[in-house]
Amino acid sequence: MKLLRPILLLAGLAMTMVGASAQVSLTPPAAQPPASPPGAAKKETAPRQEATPKQKAPPAAKQPTASPKPAASPKPAATPTPFPSPAATFEDPNADLVYGAYQRGLYKTAFDLATTRAQYNGDPKAMTMLGELYANGLGVKRDYAKAADWYQRAVDAGDREAMFALAMMRLSGRGGNTNREQAVKLLASSAKLGNSKAAYNLALLYLDGNTLPQDVRRAAELLRAAADAGNPEAQYALATFYKEGNGVPKDIEKAVRLLQAASLADNVDAEVEYAIALFNGTGTPKNQPAAVALLRKAARQNSPVAQNRLAWLLIYGVGAPLDKVEGFKWHLVAKTAGKGDPKLDELLSELSPEERAKAEAAARKWTGTAGK
Repeated sequence: MKLLRPILLLAGLAMTMVGASAQVSLTPPAAQPPASPPGAAKKETAPRQEATPKQKAPPAAKQPTASPKPAASPKPAATPTPFPSPAATFEDPNADLVYGAYQRGLYKTAFDLATTRAQYNGDPKAMTMLGELYANGLGVKRDYAKAADWYQRAVDAGDREAMFALAMMRLSGRGGNTNREQAVKLLASSAKLGNSKAAYNLALLYLDGNTLPQDVRRAAELLRAAADAGNPEAQYALATFYKEGNGVPKDIEKAVRLLQAASLADNVDAEVEYAIALFNGTGTPKNQPAAVALLRKAARQNSPVAQNRLAWLLIYGVGAPLDKVEGFKWHLVAKTAGKGDPKLDELLSELSPEERAKAEAAARKWTGTAGK
């Protein structure tokens, strides 16, 4: 069983972000010059690093928690099933009742089932589940010490997801003292067993140059392994390596293929950069309508960069029908998120009062400030 929503975060580490707009610029078509828990793999998110590495690094991510946090699931009204008997738990060895209960938000049921499996069958995946539940306070009171203990038992039994989760705890110092040496060993063991999240995080440690000696080539190897396993954050990070020639030979076409793969997995930064590559025909055949569609998707996922680029294209009707109201709506939304654009502000002032009012109303509706 894999961690449902692993949070690929390295406590206390900070990396320089390769912004989606920094690599390929989309020149606006204006009059010149305007421009799981254990069980099933879910999307992974990227960690944050301590210091800016000497080499360019993959994008930074959100602040970590002690262990992977499962995706929010609506809690059903149904009462959890009572503590099962060992016979009921193991009646069908192919039915993952523990993960099924977890996935439906029946955390107390998952806890009871996992406890039975761990006690009567020594099931390492059930032990990892117990670590997950204790670490996140799901169905039981949060207890990092107990979470670390269950993760360690699963690690001793060879579970790669427990290795990853315990490494995150050791990096953050939750459930015990910070122990980066142990964390590195756990990540390396988990990565060797094919855990793409562990390979990705270990790559970032090699880029950081504090916990491990900086080694961009080794980082690239680990990112490639994680990318080949379908990790979208690793695919996006490796794409930046190929664009810049860091740790690998510079290869724009490989970079674009990786951006495409990551964008298909809903990595927003990759969506933006792949859209820009499509618009400009960089490393891939030019396809402006496809670029607009992808920018629209990223804009709806609240990417200010995508919102700004989409605004330009809609205002000038490039790759999509001209729609100034919609275009200026996205400009105002991006501006609210800190992505201002003085040239678009100037163009906005030239709109008719009616069009401007419509754009402002649409922006307020999107940001949830309508009526305020």
